[in-house]
Amino acid sequence: MAMRSFCLVILLTLAASSLAQQPAFSTTVNLVPVLASVHDRNGRIVADLNQNDFVLREDGKPQTIRYFSRETDLPLTVGLLIDTSRSQTSVLHEESQASSRFLNQVLRDKDQAFIVQFDTGVQTLQALTSSRDDLAAALQRLMIPNQIATLLYSAVQQSSDGILRGQPGRKALILLTDGVAYKDPRSISDAIEAAQRADTLLYSIRFSDPVHATRPLRAAFMEAMKARGKGDLERMARETGGVAYQVDANHPIDAIYSAIEADLRNQYNIGYTPPLPAPDGRYHRIQLTTHNHDLRVDARAGYYAR
Repeated sequence: MAMRSFCLVILLTLAASSLAQQPAFSTTVNLVPVLASVHDRNGRIVADLNQNDFVLREDGKPQTIRYFSRETDLPLTVGLLIDTSRSQTSVLHEESQASSRFLNQVLRDKDQAFIVQFDTGVQTLQALTSSRDDLAAALQRLMIPNQIATLLYSAVQQSSDGILRGQPGRKALILLTDGVAYKDPRSISDAIEAAQRADTLLYSIRFSDPVHATRPLRAAFMEAMKARGKGDLERMARETGGVAYQVDANHPIDAIYSAIEADLRNQYNIGYTPPLPAPDGRYHRIQLTTHNHDLRVDARAGYYAR
C-alpha cells in the first residue's frame, strides 16, 4: 500500500511538471540570430538552400531575413554531457569509446570541446581544449558513484552559463543519458533557457535499458520515468534547434554521432530584426520553415526580448 501511494505521488508530480512555463531566450540586440539545419523526408541533410527558400515568422507574422549564410567553417565549440548515474552502468564504456571517436573525427584545429559528467553533482572532467589526447583521457575517468541522483538540468544550465555563454561561433551540447532527472534542483525550463541564452543547440543520445522490474507498480513507475525522460530530451532539442536520438539496433551510437556531425557542419545562420523597436520582456515564438513542405527545419522555437 505504501508503494502504491509513493508511485501515485511521483506520477502526479511528473504530470504537473510537464506544465512548466515556456523556456526563454534573452537578447539585447536588434538582430535575432537563428541557427538551423534542414533535412529531407529520409533524414538526409539539405545544404544547398538559399535565403529565398526560407519562410520566417515571429508570433505568426512574416519577418524579413536580414542576414543569411551557410555556416560550414565557423569555429565549433562542443560540450559532451555524460550521465554517470547508476542507471547508465551498462552503457558507460560504449558511450566513452564512441565519444572519443566522434571528437577525433569532428574537431579541427580551431574547434574546442569539453567533457562534463553528471550524477549526484556536476563535474567538469576536461575544460575547453583542442587536445584530442586530453579529451580522450577525460573520457577514461568517467565513474559511477554509489549514491543515487541525476542532475541533468543542472549540468545543462551550468555548462551553458559557465562555459558556453561567452564563446563565439557555433555551440552545441551533446547529452548522453536516458533523460531521467532525479533530485535535480533545476527544472527543464531552467536548462532550456540557459542553453538559449548561450545560443547553444542541444542534441541528445538516449540510452535506455528495458524495464526488468517484477512488481507491476514498480514497473509502471519506471516506465513512466523513462517516458518522461524521452519526452524531456525531445523537448530540449526541439526548443533549442537540436535533434533527439535514440540508440537501438537500427541506430547505433556511431551512426548517431555521424548524423550530429553532419548537422553541425551544414547549418544555416539566419538573422532578422524584431518588429518592436524596444524589448518588451515577452516570449516571442519563432517559426522557420521552407517553401518546400517536404523539408524539416530544426531551429530554436523562440526567445524572450529583454
